[in-house]
Parts: sequence; C-alpha cells; structure tokens
Amino acid sequence: MEITAAVLERSGDNPRPYATNGPLKLTTLTLDPPRAGELLIRIDAAGLCHSDLSVINGDRPRPMPMALGHEATGIVEALGSREDQGFAVGDRVILAFLPSCGECIRCKAGEPFMCSEGAKANGEGRLLNGGRRLHDSCGNDVHHHLGVSAFASHVVVDRRSAVKVDKDIPAQIAALFGCAVLTGAGAVVNSAGVRPGENVLIYGLGGVGLSALLAARASGAGILAAIDPSADKRALATELGAVAIDPANAAELASIFPESGADVVIETVGKAAVLKAAYAAARRGGRIVTVGLPNPSETFDIPAVSLVAEGKTLIGSYMGSAIPSRDIPRYIAMWRSGRLPVEKLLTSISPMSRINTLLDLMADGSAIRQVMVPDGIDATG
Repeated sequence: MEITAAVLERSGDNPRPYATNGPLKLTTLTLDPPRAGELLIRIDAAGLCHSDLSVINGDRPRPMPMALGHEATGIVEALGSREDQGFAVGDRVILAFLPSCGECIRCKAGEPFMCSEGAKANGEGRLLNGGRRLHDSCGNDVHHHLGVSAFASHVVVDRRSAVKVDKDIPAQIAALFGCAVLTGAGAVVNSAGVRPGENVLIYGLGGVGLSALLAARASGAGILAAIDPSADKRALATELGAVAIDPANAAELASIFPESGADVVIETVGKAAVLKAAYAAARRGGRIVTVGLPNPSETFDIPAVSLVAEGKTLIGSYMGSAIPSRDIPRYIAMWRSGRLPVEKLLTSISPMSRINTLLDLMADGSAIRQVMVPDGIDATG
C-alpha cells in the first residue's frame, strides 16, 4: 500500500532553521503487508522526541534514508497471520521503541530492555523479524526508526513492539506513554527504585524529565527539585510540586538538600557535562540515574575514588528499564487515578506537515511534548 512518511535522507548535515531547510520530507512510500508476527497500524498520533532530533543532527548515527518517529499510538488494521493471538483488528496499541526477542540471555534474565537482538535490529534500521517493509518510488529500501517509523500514516511493526490498551484513551495522551512516560517514569520506578521520603533532583524538564518528576511525586518523594534553563518549564515544575532552579543558580542546591545532596538524581539532558554535575549533586551513598543520550564522542570523567569512598551508584537506564507490556498499563492506571497527570506534558497537537517547524521549537527548548497527527485527521480528537 502507499503511505505518507517523514523521511530523513542524511544525518548530521542539517542546518537550522529546520522550518526553512526541511530535513524531513513528507514522502510517498510503499509499505509491504505485515508478515507473520507483525501488525499493520494506522497511526493516530505521534510525539516528537529529542531522540528524533538526535538522529537529524548526527548525535545518534543511524543508517539512511530513514523514516523517523518512535513514540506513537494507533489502530490495528491487519494481522500478519491468524497466529498473532492477543491482537485483533480495531485494537488500540501503544508502540514501544525496543522490541524484545524473548530468547536472548538478557530477555531470559528478565531484562527485555537490554535485548541484544532488538538493539541489533534497531541499529540496522530493520524490523526484528528481519528486513525492511518500506520502499521509495524506485523500489529502494527505507530504514525503520527503532522498529516503529511513526511519523507516517501507517506502519508495519513487530507485534512485540505493540502494547494493547483501552480504546477510550485519547490518542494524543496515549502516544506519550510510548517513550516520554515509559522512559522518565521508568527511570524513577524501575531504575532508581525511589522510596517514599527520598529526596529527588531532576536535570532537564523535557517530556522525559517531567515524566520523571510526576513519577517521583507519585512515589512519595520528600524534597523534589528540578533544574532547567527554561522559565516556562520551571514554572510548570513548580506547579507540579517541585522546587525549580535555573542552572545559573545551581549553588542553591546546597540549601535545598540537607545531606549535601539528593538521595536520587535523574539526568535526562544527554550531555556529559550535565551528567557530571548530576553525579556531584548526589549525596554520599546516593544514586544517579542517567537516561539522556549524549553524542558518542562525549566522554564522562569522575574521580574514580568517589565510587568507593562516597558510596555512590551510577545507573544507566535505557527505556526506563521497562517491560512495556507490564509498565504501560501500570502507568495508564496511575494516569486514570490522577496520580500521573501526563496531559501536563502536552505542548501542542499539530498536523504532521508542520514537522520541521516543530523541530525548531523542540531544538530551542520551548516545547515539552509536541504531538502530531497525520494530515486530514482531526487534531483535537
């Protein structure tokens, strides 16, 4: 079938403003039907994430050309085979950006977020079952982004990339659970294991950072603080119950946390210098969780003796150390109860044709989560 998708032809050579230079082109592609174990999904809403920008600016190298987008929700329109139990035409699904094979050592150890086969498929721009289902007008393959390629009217995904959810969740809210909430809340709940009364500090107030803030509050954090250069984002963090600080005033942390640092520090910015500051901001015996993805050329250095002498724990958290089939329903239940008001993350709902303009707003740091819908779909639904 023919679909419309936002395609990136090259990575790392895309000067701003994106609205003028247009690194993402809405292109007509041919989408193969799903194979056994795969689903055809009509995309209802897709969130724009900094990880998408990282592919565009070259911080996250990927094979080109690539159809971008990895945070989304949609409706199942076809199954690859009758054996695809658990899904039916008409189901609403949320897409997760790392399919797990279930057979590798890490999957069998209960860590599907470290699936070696899923990571390999994502790095090669293909689906977990092998190969690519997207092709340009000349018949050449177009790579998949993280097994999803959600900036499109339709996608074919491995069934292990999809989590079925209730149909009554508004599409623009459901999309946020696929990355921002899964990663940010997971960093707090799964990776850090924040306990009631623990003091938490968050660096960065994008979609992931604010999701972490919401989850920390829901987990019963004691002192809750956040650092971000955006005054608007700091105002929202204050509204959500945190002490918000401009990075220029980071010295104020000494008076906020009574033990010379926070029990848990969550770093979501994806810069080595920020991670170093986050490490220093943890108390003796504290835990530092990093979810940001710096450019591969950046290095991180700390006094080696501090790991033992100060008893700190540095934790890398990919996809919030999540099991999507378990965690997405859990976070949705928290949202329904009012404990995780993820609608606060939503900056705007726009047609996908505005994607390059929205990229500029994200790169400027003036947006939290911008959700897009394929052109022709009601953006208010």
